[in-house]
Amino acid sequence: MKRIAILMCAGALTAGLTAVPATADPGRDAFGRATLTGFASLPALTFVPGSEASGSLLGTAPVNGVTPPFSGQPVQGFSGIVRRHDGTFDVLSDNGFGNKRNSSDFLLRIHRIKPDFKDKSVKLLGGFNLTDPRGLVPFPLTREDRTLTGSDFDVESIVRTADGTYWVGDEFGPFLLHFDSRGRLMRAPVALPGVKAPENPDLNGEQPNLGSSKGFEGMARAVDGRRLYPLLEGTVSGDPAGTLRMYEYDLRKRAYTERRWTYKLDDPAHAIGDAIAVDRNRFLIIERDNLEGDAAKVKRIYLADTRDKDRDGALDKTLVADLLDLADPRGLGGEPGTFRFPFQTIEDVVILDDRTLGVLDDNNFPFSNGRTPGKPDNNEFITVRLTRGLKADPRVYR
Repeated sequence: MKRIAILMCAGALTAGLTAVPATADPGRDAFGRATLTGFASLPALTFVPGSEASGSLLGTAPVNGVTPPFSGQPVQGFSGIVRRHDGTFDVLSDNGFGNKRNSSDFLLRIHRIKPDFKDKSVKLLGGFNLTDPRGLVPFPLTREDRTLTGSDFDVESIVRTADGTYWVGDEFGPFLLHFDSRGRLMRAPVALPGVKAPENPDLNGEQPNLGSSKGFEGMARAVDGRRLYPLLEGTVSGDPAGTLRMYEYDLRKRAYTERRWTYKLDDPAHAIGDAIAVDRNRFLIIERDNLEGDAAKVKRIYLADTRDKDRDGALDKTLVADLLDLADPRGLGGEPGTFRFPFQTIEDVVILDDRTLGVLDDNNFPFSNGRTPGKPDNNEFITVRLTRGLKADPRVYR
């Protein structure tokens, strides 16, 4: 979840990053206009049954017609997704209400959901909070019971490994966090060598070299399950404007490798929302502007190739779907014609088959109102049919 207006508040090794403008490949590899094939929605005012109150630090003024604090934990901020291959998905809620200061009563959680595209609904099936019962986090936590909150970590990306455990990318450190199948931390947070955000608890007077909450917004798992590819949302100080580092983490060695790549934003003011592996060399990456509603101009999914065929020092990018210009001949998302996914933060993409993607928004509850001005956004789950196949490694969707 990123701060919004109402809050006020590479090649292999990246030696030689360049500032060459990045654009989608307009040539023979380009994809055409994608089509909306499914639409489902979870109401914004959905709360975890029997949960604790939240939003006590948001004041008492109405926001988009909703008055905080809230009687429970909102089911919101979907910033990462894992497919379970039984029609259900795990989705990760981020740090809560937008920043470290106001999210101490938001409990970090993985939800289980099931979209029903026939009745256009999303069913909430349960979930679990993220906790540190063994005391592995070396710095003080917000709660004595060691349930993790949005003031402890800003969790934005998630993968599940073959053993059923979860790796989660955090933006405050940035850290990698490893949880068991019930959300219990399994080892101490893994710091990123040489990079620290302002929220990092180990700054000790150092100058941060990454923007606030600009850590691991996206993270992909290698198709063979042996490595992670976390992708920063912000540019590290000293790197060219609009260049984002993607790292490689070896799960067997429990260490970062020396390999690193560069993703070049179309505009330095943009951000990435998610990343997922397509095969050993290619990834799908969401790129977006910071606008919503009618003002939104850029909400795109790119196919990014690490092989850097044009030798510009950055991943090669091919546009596969413009989320502001989806064909909707059946009127699944409203009137037949063009469907727009105009949310400020679109942070989830999953490959359902070689030509079909699932895409979800982070609704920044209660702040974002990209769908209807003055009304908090729902959590929407859409499916998008590409004009042709990705030629993906079948392991990513089977």
